[in-house]
Amino acid sequence: MTTMTSVMEMLRIKRQDNEFTMCEEGFKFGAKCYQPEDLTIIKTYRFEGESDPSDSAIIYLIQATDGLVGYSIDTYGAQSNNADGYDDFIKKVKMEDREDQLIEPYAE
Repeated sequence: MTTMTSVMEMLRIKRQDNEFTMCEEGFKFGAKCYQPEDLTIIKTYRFEGESDPSDSAIIYLIQATDGLVGYSIDTYGAQSNNADGYDDFIKKVKMEDREDQLIEPYAE
């Protein structure tokens, strides 16, 4: 089983470790805010705790229309980030599952 730590390290190596965070306007990276139509979920990684099924998390690998590739982490199930509008926002982001080798690194 792949661990969250190993996925985060792989993202760092591929320079895809840009964290999208929730803000009032949408998902934010740096000073830029993105709306759901500006983003595509290109891969998901799900994790479940070995001893506690409620210890569940998901990493969304996301590409913005400007080419930025980053991630957002959420717990799922009863512990999800539902209160801050995260669930509503992430459901509006289109999804396009890609193989790892097809995900291009962000060119600055």
